[in-house]
Amino acid sequence: MGIYSTLTSIEGELHKCMKCGNCQAVCPIYKETRHEVGVARGKISLVEALLSGETEMTEGLSERFSLCTTCMACNANCPCGVRFDRIILAARAEAVRQKGLHSAKAIAFGALKRQGLFDLGLKVGSVFQGVALKRIPGRKSGSRLRFEVGMGQTKVFPNLAKRTLRSELPEIVRPAGTAKMRVAFFTGCMINYFYTDMGKAVVEVLIENSLEVVIPNGQGCCGIPASVNGDVESARVMAKRNLREFENMGADALVVACSSGGSAWKHVYAELLSDEPKWRALAEKWAEKSYDIAEFLVDRVPFKEEGLGRVERKVTYHDPCHLNRGQGIYAEPREMLKKIPGLELIEMKEPGRCCGMAGSFSLTHPELSDQILERKIQDIAQTHTDTVATGCPACRLQLASGVENADLQEDVVHIVQILAESYRAGKLEPRV
Repeated sequence: MGIYSTLTSIEGELHKCMKCGNCQAVCPIYKETRHEVGVARGKISLVEALLSGETEMTEGLSERFSLCTTCMACNANCPCGVRFDRIILAARAEAVRQKGLHSAKAIAFGALKRQGLFDLGLKVGSVFQGVALKRIPGRKSGSRLRFEVGMGQTKVFPNLAKRTLRSELPEIVRPAGTAKMRVAFFTGCMINYFYTDMGKAVVEVLIENSLEVVIPNGQGCCGIPASVNGDVESARVMAKRNLREFENMGADALVVACSSGGSAWKHVYAELLSDEPKWRALAEKWAEKSYDIAEFLVDRVPFKEEGLGRVERKVTYHDPCHLNRGQGIYAEPREMLKKIPGLELIEMKEPGRCCGMAGSFSLTHPELSDQILERKIQDIAQTHTDTVATGCPACRLQLASGVENADLQEDVVHIVQILAESYRAGKLEPRV
């Protein structure tokens, strides 16, 4: 039985914890609240009390379990090797089993399970988004809420694309010459509906490296928003849909440009489907073929350096939590950036510190999310760079919002966009 099926599955992790408190030094929640319940040690005590029968699941207890960005900093700093991310996900799943899912989340995840309905809803939303969102003067993309709805009115959101990425691109994109291999591209939600520029950059770079790109039209949400909020059944539906679609299309490798999406393919799907042997086997098959785009281009291909043009940028790089600690990908993005002519990489003080986005966490706990973000923006400001690069669209949203509100003149992009820019620049430079 996996962590999403029963709370007793993580008892072994609970027993590892010696309550030393090392997690306090790195927990972004604890750093802002200074409350013991905000840190891993405090929540572990609550789960132990729940399992022993000393307490029962209540709305208040469920709310306390929501106070975690699943950044996994506590995992990395734990001398006993406690996997707290597994504990908190199991606790949230148990909370939903016992208390049910919040109505708003139930509606959202219900829509995500019905891809056609979700597509229609966001298509309509792209037409009427101006009713709820007011564009920021001078920005091509970026708006704030017109009305207070519990999420604050300072948050900057990207505008919904007029056309989704998957509707703009063919299902199969072929290079001019012979393809080295067939690569499937999992777009995820944010790239498909908001940051289509990121998705186009991924395809552009893959084609530049003589790779055939497959973009299954039937793919959908990775399921992480549902799984981290305890809606296991919805997450399983989404996982199976994606596995089915990519299996039908077939590919030598699968690339993802989203840290949460990458974690889903590499780790979460097999865990979600652990009680269904056939589906688990399929999940494990695709997990072995899944790569983050930086990992793929540096370690698997690798990307060609011939033809790279100068990109005059001073760049600082933010490590997404689910990419750095979740997938162990730290060096590859930096290797990619360092090979781009003209680019200067300047590290911020704490590049791996959580930005506070954490998906729905930023919507349900906007003030706390902004407090965590403020520290990250201070780090960015001290680099005196002109570009913030990252490896995740959710982090891009959060960082772009923070940069705008701090009035910093920083361009916030995905690293693959800079690589695509370099290839384009190389085509314009005179041949020697």
